[in-house]
Amino acid sequence: MNLTIKDGEFLVLLGPSGCGKSTALRMLAGLEDPSSGEIYIGHQPVTDMDPKERDISMVFQSYALYPHMSVYENITYPLKIRKTPKAERKKKADEIADILEIGDLLNRKPRALSGGQRQRVALGRSLIRQPNVFLMDEPLSNLDAKLRVHMRGEIKRLHSELGITSLYVTHDQTEAMTMADRIAIMEGGHLQQLAQPNEIYHKPANKYIGGFIGSPAMNMVSGYWKTKEGKIDLDAFVWDIDREWQEILEKQLSGENMYLGIRPEDVEVSASPISEGIEAEVYVVEPLGKEMIAIMKVGDHTITAIVEPDMPLDMNQKVWLTFNSNKVHVFDGSTEKKVV
Repeated sequence: MNLTIKDGEFLVLLGPSGCGKSTALRMLAGLEDPSSGEIYIGHQPVTDMDPKERDISMVFQSYALYPHMSVYENITYPLKIRKTPKAERKKKADEIADILEIGDLLNRKPRALSGGQRQRVALGRSLIRQPNVFLMDEPLSNLDAKLRVHMRGEIKRLHSELGITSLYVTHDQTEAMTMADRIAIMEGGHLQQLAQPNEIYHKPANKYIGGFIGSPAMNMVSGYWKTKEGKIDLDAFVWDIDREWQEILEKQLSGENMYLGIRPEDVEVSASPISEGIEAEVYVVEPLGKEMIAIMKVGDHTITAIVEPDMPLDMNQKVWLTFNSNKVHVFDGSTEKKVV
């Protein structure tokens, strides 16, 4: 991995379990030794430094609060071990407690707190000494869905106010998309793409990222490019493309095999026949209130679309699909890199 985090940036390391993101974070913290390479904070090499010398703070998934200490004692502990005067400790604790809205909890023990309150205390303990780098390892994964949404906003607001360079590790793409200045996507121990959330979503670098980002996931259909006919053969259907696309595919594809990717919101569904539409059969319908997810069968493929909630669709109904050609992605069948 070769990665530079900008000063004051909120960067999210995103990837599935076991991809290496927490290991990368722990190496930055000094809790793991890199097998090779160098780590710098600012312009200072820290690869051989002890964790306490790196001027970093870390929030763990388990919060790691001291159960025998009060909230106040937990928050001020980093200052206490640095022999900061009591008056200054109290002043900083009051400031942090005010920011995190936990002023009325300072005398309680961790066991008397809810999950969200414990998370705030853990954040407060890490922030109180204004570190150079703020590290967070899946800090919201133990919270319920509603509280996670609330805490995402709180952490984002805190970063905006304090401006501390932050590295946040998660496997949750929603957290990454809503919180990050930039996202670094990892898979199999390798950095796959580093970009702003919108670019990650609209311009995935490869097939893996296209399928990993987005919910429902991007439709991915395997097929091959018929050079002479100027068509993409997707087994169950053939997709005609214009001359500009033909020239790109001829130059960029390493062979005939390819994958066509289209996001569910870019698939149009019609209950009436369309001359250039792809004939499909409704497999299942999932109402979500504000929208409806429709999954269609096209031969051996399934195509997912997001449709209006009041669209009359029944299972096994015949429908016709069209794709927004400006939003279609083509990935090389061999390298899996994006071609178009």
